[in-house]
Amino acid sequence: MFTRRAALVGAAALASAPLVIRAAGAEEAPAQAAAAAPADLSSLPRVKHKLVVPPFAHAHEQVATGSPVINEFEMRIVEKEVQLDEDAWMQAMTFDGSIPGPLMIVHEGDYVELTLVNPAENTMPHNIDFHAATGALGGGGLTLINPGEQVVLRFKATRAGTFVYHCAPGGPMIPWHVVSGMAGCIMVLPREGLTDAQGKPVRYDRLYYIGESDHYVPKDADGTYRRYADPSEGYEDMVAVMDTLTPSHIVFNGAVGALTGDKAMKANVGERVLFIHSQPNRDSRPHLIGGHGDLVWETGKFHNPPQRDLETWFIRGGSAGAALYEFLQPGVYAYVNHNLIEAVHKGATAHVLVEGAWNNDLMEQLVAPTSVAG
Repeated sequence: MFTRRAALVGAAALASAPLVIRAAGAEEAPAQAAAAAPADLSSLPRVKHKLVVPPFAHAHEQVATGSPVINEFEMRIVEKEVQLDEDAWMQAMTFDGSIPGPLMIVHEGDYVELTLVNPAENTMPHNIDFHAATGALGGGGLTLINPGEQVVLRFKATRAGTFVYHCAPGGPMIPWHVVSGMAGCIMVLPREGLTDAQGKPVRYDRLYYIGESDHYVPKDADGTYRRYADPSEGYEDMVAVMDTLTPSHIVFNGAVGALTGDKAMKANVGERVLFIHSQPNRDSRPHLIGGHGDLVWETGKFHNPPQRDLETWFIRGGSAGAALYEFLQPGVYAYVNHNLIEAVHKGATAHVLVEGAWNNDLMEQLVAPTSVAG
């Protein structure tokens, strides 16, 4: 039997994999940096942000109001059990306690200064790899920290768009940490804000961040999902499921139904909503049933012209995209991964509750359902 003690011993062995990165990456990078003059950013103003739980985003300006700033963020790494569905739990590893991790928003040319904290009660080393950053494994080579440590990383946001961030502690730990919940998104807005394909300014009234994630929960012989005391205890069982490339769950924002019912996203007729959608591991096909992508930055990069009027768009694994839609009719809209098996059977479904007046010019029921003779 795979005991808790054996699991912790195994975790210690696994930790040697990320520590190789600390030796070959995090120690080499400072040695290289020592030969360069430190950047003097003392004249730049600082803006401290309080991160919020997705699908919501922290307060921000859509258009930069001045010269570049240093944006200060703090995230704590939280290892905890989460409930994926009525009958399924997972020992999760998270940024700030949520799946996905919080959305961070800055402007192109700004600096991101992140204090990453790995509390002593955690059991694993962790780090963060920003797809938006340049150098040192996206920051992963400079941020590897053991339980009881914290680190501060600063990078310049040189490219506008939506970008995934995730934990990447080395070797087999990388996919395990990612599918255990350690991924999120940063949005780097152009300083002038968003524009359409003709360069005209575009604004949004609401923003929602949908983090899609795939999970691999082992089952007993009778089909019951297994439950573990801590992340390391279920490692070998979970990797066996991961290696089948068949997720047990594919969900939005950390659980089946996390964005449905009384937790549905909300909007009003006439409002423009920007949907940010990330998937750190697998391809996805977002679709808004009853609506469209008025403007879609499918690859999430805002200096590329957006596509118009899409029915379904494509999010590559390891990336994030953005879609803007102005709601024209009230009702409950389903926002789904249009691999409908994944949406219906695995959990990749969200709802948007839209209030306002119905427009019969756009859609009208001309004859209500009646019985058919014969």
